[in-house]
Amino acid sequence: MTSALVVKGLSLSVPSAKGRVTVIDDLSFDIPAGRRVGLVGESGSGKSLTAYSLMRLIKDPVRIEKGEIFLGGEEILGMKMKEFRHLRGNDISMIYQDPMSALNPIMRIGAQIVESIQLHSDLNNSQARKVAIELLASVGIPEPDRRIDSYPFEMSGGMLQRVVIAIALSGEPKVLIADEATTALDVTTQARVLTLIDKLAAERGLSVLLITHDLGVAAQFSDEIMVMYAGKLVERGEVNQIFSNPVHPYTKALLNSRCDYTIDVTKPINSIAGQPPRPDNRPTGCVFSPRCMHAQPKCHAEVPRLESVKGRLTACFRAEELLELGVAK
Repeated sequence: MTSALVVKGLSLSVPSAKGRVTVIDDLSFDIPAGRRVGLVGESGSGKSLTAYSLMRLIKDPVRIEKGEIFLGGEEILGMKMKEFRHLRGNDISMIYQDPMSALNPIMRIGAQIVESIQLHSDLNNSQARKVAIELLASVGIPEPDRRIDSYPFEMSGGMLQRVVIAIALSGEPKVLIADEATTALDVTTQARVLTLIDKLAAERGLSVLLITHDLGVAAQFSDEIMVMYAGKLVERGEVNQIFSNPVHPYTKALLNSRCDYTIDVTKPINSIAGQPPRPDNRPTGCVFSPRCMHAQPKCHAEVPRLESVKGRLTACFRAEELLELGVAK
């Protein structure tokens, strides 16, 4: 299977009182063509920084220290920004978390969609407006020929997210990044927007990276799951592997911390003891070892590599042992 997007050895740093410290550490992964990959982890794990790196939206004081990103076989970090701007929107696009922040509140939504269309085409205003109306219809906006002249404040949160999706699709990209695209929405609207993204991805053959802290959303939408902790990938596998038989202790802890309507409200909610490490105070060895009940001396001294274990990738010295003991099931 070919890859629409490939990341190799990506590392990012930020300044601190101790000098520059790593926040994304030697990150490597790919998004296969036509596949939907979920990226999950606690807040601060580096999910959104990863997305901004893919879109080349990283600015000082955050710095890309090393790594390569290949989009359709072309390395994009070494490109001049003028060259990459042609790809951003045409080849790779992003749905942002908060539609109210992503949209200009004093511009009609039609003008914002038309602007995006004309950035990536030679269409005149009339032609671009026609395409904009078609895009609004494709994302489920009722009466798109009337709604195109609405201001953002005249539309609900769910409708605005559909507008943001229409803008993201205006350049007909091959790779779509959805960064917490449903977090600001209520549960019912969230389900509708996910269904819409799923439908559009299937119709257009999109490769999708879904970034979310919500494991239920990831399970509903994704073909594969990547689990990130403290700027490192600790596990990757098919969605049924991750949810039915996780390997890494952090993945298991995340799954045990889920809340849904089946929980017994009279019992304490499961949580992961401790806190993720600060970038300027990361532990030696495995980054999860201070919070892991299965850690041994080796875990505190050496860094585990992301390796294949039982049909998926995981970074844990004790992965096979824990599987045999039934601990990670």
